[in-house]
Amino acid sequence: MIPLDELREVAEIITDPVRLRTYESDGLTYHRATPGVVVLAESAEQIAAVVRLCNVYGVPFVARGSGTGLSGGALPRTDGVLIVTSKMRRILEIDLPGRRAVVEPGVTNLAITEAVREQGYYYAPDPSSQQICSIGGNVAENSGGAHCLKYGFTVNHVEACEIVTPDGDIIQLDRMDPGYDLLGAFVGSEGTLGITTKITVRLSRTPESVITVLAAYDDIEQGGQAVSEIIGAGIVPAAIEMMDALAIEAAEAAVACRYPEKAGAVLIVELDGPQQEVERQFEQLKEICRGAFELRVAADAAERAAIWRGRKSAFAAVGRISPAYIVQDGVVPRTALPQVLAAIDRISQEHGIRVANVFHAGDGNLHPLVLFDDAEPGAGERAETVSGAILDLCIEHGGSITGEHGVGVDKSRYMPKMFTDEDLDTMQLVRCAFDPHGLSNPGKVFPTPRLCGEVPGVRKGVHPLVEAGKAEQF
Repeated sequence: MIPLDELREVAEIITDPVRLRTYESDGLTYHRATPGVVVLAESAEQIAAVVRLCNVYGVPFVARGSGTGLSGGALPRTDGVLIVTSKMRRILEIDLPGRRAVVEPGVTNLAITEAVREQGYYYAPDPSSQQICSIGGNVAENSGGAHCLKYGFTVNHVEACEIVTPDGDIIQLDRMDPGYDLLGAFVGSEGTLGITTKITVRLSRTPESVITVLAAYDDIEQGGQAVSEIIGAGIVPAAIEMMDALAIEAAEAAVACRYPEKAGAVLIVELDGPQQEVERQFEQLKEICRGAFELRVAADAAERAAIWRGRKSAFAAVGRISPAYIVQDGVVPRTALPQVLAAIDRISQEHGIRVANVFHAGDGNLHPLVLFDDAEPGAGERAETVSGAILDLCIEHGGSITGEHGVGVDKSRYMPKMFTDEDLDTMQLVRCAFDPHGLSNPGKVFPTPRLCGEVPGVRKGVHPLVEAGKAEQF
């Protein structure tokens, strides 16, 4: 471990065992580890100095923002340094003519929109935790949100990043750089390629018109059919979200969202854009949603917020109906939604584990909440089994094990089910190019150390892709 006196010369640190427990997990509390030491960084220079010390002593390091991640991506190392960026929360520059803002990694997602709202702009990616999640974490996980159907994920709204490399250098990655798309590789790399210290984000103009609709159905199958018809009609809403009866129950208990009683599912559809286009789409939407037993249309911003309140609170709300839960993040083709949801229900009943379904219906991004009582012997293991079976379902139907939460430590063992050994080796070659000593957030994303490994040293022997002339190993 690094001598604590050397760390104290660089930045504020935490070593008290009780305070260290604050950082033992991210939002996925099922995985826990107490960090060896915590560094509360306030600048890129401090982070670079800490990383250089880690290289000198061969100590692994993990970056952490607000700690709202849901895949164990910020799970610390007991033998390493946790570098926390939550104190770096300045908005450094707002360039409205250029539609750009430059922010530090600890700035919360919603704070960017609040800073430019009165000027008619906003920041489009909107994770449900946007009030507290940090932009640095959003970059690490390539976060999405309810409106990613129309507007895309974080990677579509980041123009540049200043990063501290795993060697401790401060460099700039810009979308306009010639050659390899290093910025594209970095966004979504889950802290394995370095630490973000400054982000330039793209600002969007506030839409001229917004219409938010809530449609209540007797069951989730009817709602799923409506989703297919909406997309089939050529409508691309800003958002299409769905919640099942159990998720609605939790949201009612938590925030009293007052969704229609006895709804088996609710569908939230938001249309935005030029007024004439939105009005035309709204008329189509009403016809498509004719099977709903209740249709609510928000009359103003307050009613729009009320409709969204239940959906935005869904993850935290399940704490009202279950002592513990695991949230998953699989993706399936929209056409497979009915079969997959039916299979999830069957698996839930077989194992005696309740599952509340919340999902970005427009792009098939499922967020099943696997509920269990952690005081009950064996319940956690059964919940893990159900959680894994859901990911298997996603893969079987041509989907993915993650849409926006990342792989982290939680899903790394499923990577070989999606990718071949050659695929995983190729990914590790990219990681090794950035982090040849394997110190930057080791143990995440990949199931085993296939190339550089979790200890210093490069894979012995020539990689098959290098031998074939298809890749270059540095």
